[in-house]
Amino acid sequence: MPIPAQQNLPGLTLLPYARKPSTLAEQFADFDREHPWVYRALEQLVSQRLASGARRVGMKALFETLRWRHPHGMKGLNNNYTAFYARQLLAAHPDWAPVIEIRRRRTP
Repeated sequence: MPIPAQQNLPGLTLLPYARKPSTLAEQFADFDREHPWVYRALEQLVSQRLASGARRVGMKALFETLRWRHPHGMKGLNNNYTAFYARQLLAAHPDWAPVIEIRRRRTP
């Protein structure tokens, strides 16, 4: 069978999720979809810190905590996602706004 004829066989088309995400937002969306426990863990960590009397909570410190708790097999949890998770947390918990600092977005 010639190669061009094989291109139309079932199962050989690119799936929409098979392409490499081009933007940081797309990369975050993929990571968040594949690791839903990360958001829940961050939410729990913020709650614990607030219950212990913390007045400020740093997302990068929370990421380091997650890295220490899950040192083996935890790939992809990088600081590029801190702002995305901070905004998710604030959307779900607006009362945490004075505690979690976010910066102005540079890109849409």
